[in-house]
Amino acid sequence: MALPAKLQNEIRQYQRLQQDLTQISQQRMQIDLKLRETTHTLEELKSVADEAVIYRPIGGLMVKAQNKKEVVDLLTDEKETLEVRVKALERNENQLKERYTTMTKELSDALQAAGVTAAPQ
Repeated sequence: MALPAKLQNEIRQYQRLQQDLTQISQQRMQIDLKLRETTHTLEELKSVADEAVIYRPIGGLMVKAQNKKEVVDLLTDEKETLEVRVKALERNENQLKERYTTMTKELSDALQAAGVTAAPQ
């Protein structure tokens, strides 16, 4: 049984939405992991003496930092940036999830109306 072109198009949009949702979820998890690492590093730096020698990454190199404050400031800025990115990704992910739920119901109803028993997963 051939599906109407409109329904085929909606199924393609649904599949793209699934891919987008997977991709943004993975991005959020990666940024969230980096945020946890940065937060943990900042916590660890609290126990390091101010005069201790600290290295920080620049690209693929580890470079001696001028002082502890320099590293703390850089990591604090990075943490703030990551927090903003995580929040933005979470908002986007939630919007996609809402659209996904709506589209699942719409496609399920349309497929049933077309006489197809399998609903989208």
